[in-house]
Amino acid sequence: MARRKKGDPVDGWVLLDKPAEMTSTQAVSAVRRIFDARKAGHAGTLDPLATGLLPIALGEATKTVPFAQDGMKTYRFTIRWGVSTDTLDAEGEETAKSDVRPARAAIEAVLPRFVGQIDQIPPAFSAIRVDGARAYDLARAGEIVELEARTVRIDEVSLLDTPTADLAVLEMHCGKGTYVRSLVRDIAAALGVEGHVAALRRVAVGPFDIADAITLADLDALKAEGREAQALEPVHAAASDLPVLDITPDQVAYLRQGRAIVVPPRRVEALRALRCERMIGDRDCSRSVLAMDGDEPVAIGDLQAGKLSPWRVFVPSGA
Repeated sequence: MARRKKGDPVDGWVLLDKPAEMTSTQAVSAVRRIFDARKAGHAGTLDPLATGLLPIALGEATKTVPFAQDGMKTYRFTIRWGVSTDTLDAEGEETAKSDVRPARAAIEAVLPRFVGQIDQIPPAFSAIRVDGARAYDLARAGEIVELEARTVRIDEVSLLDTPTADLAVLEMHCGKGTYVRSLVRDIAAALGVEGHVAALRRVAVGPFDIADAITLADLDALKAEGREAQALEPVHAAASDLPVLDITPDQVAYLRQGRAIVVPPRRVEALRALRCERMIGDRDCSRSVLAMDGDEPVAIGDLQAGKLSPWRVFVPSGA
């Protein structure tokens, strides 16, 4: 007899407003515990120092994590001028100090250098693996960590405010793998000053926005009233940019068996006009379609030669 999986069959996304001083793993565990969910994961790590949007997938929603993880992200962050640290943020040890403070015009003048496809060296204190070990573990042990530059995409970086001479508040819209701490390090270097990340908040991940996020305290309050399900976004919310194909009950059975279904020519043309022009990992999603049975996602598949062939199949956890 197969062992019953621990937890309840819960499917959907929770858009958590992560508090500071909590790791992403701890946040996922807290949400999973509130829902007593069998399975959970998240779409993009936030440092303990950082706050803001952490999309957490439960159950079948974990199958769409790459759609959010590979999406564009928006960060608001504060730079404190005058001090550099080994971690590039407020949690690190001071490595250099200066009395120089950049003027607003000078900051704005260097920002265009960091827009587009740029090469960026990740922080030594990061989760990147070096010979099987995490870079931050090596750095904490006192080893010199040298990471190779990576090409990242930054669509926009702008100066929002300079509340004091010591502080500057910026916003960045960027692709996967971009480090705010590295950007701040490089901006400070371009200005010939010292600086580090004093505060960091993520406000958007793929289709998700901080305006729709919920705190752990509010989740706990809903749980106490038995209304925690109200905080769930649909399983397919992360793949909302895919064209939708409404299917019949017979087609539901075919797709859930991993079999292709025939799509009428007129519907094929309509779906092609709505196609999603982006990559999910190594997969080109320009032919991908989301098959729906009413409000329930059934599969994501590629549309070719008049047939939809599934490569992600959703089966409700309670089924």
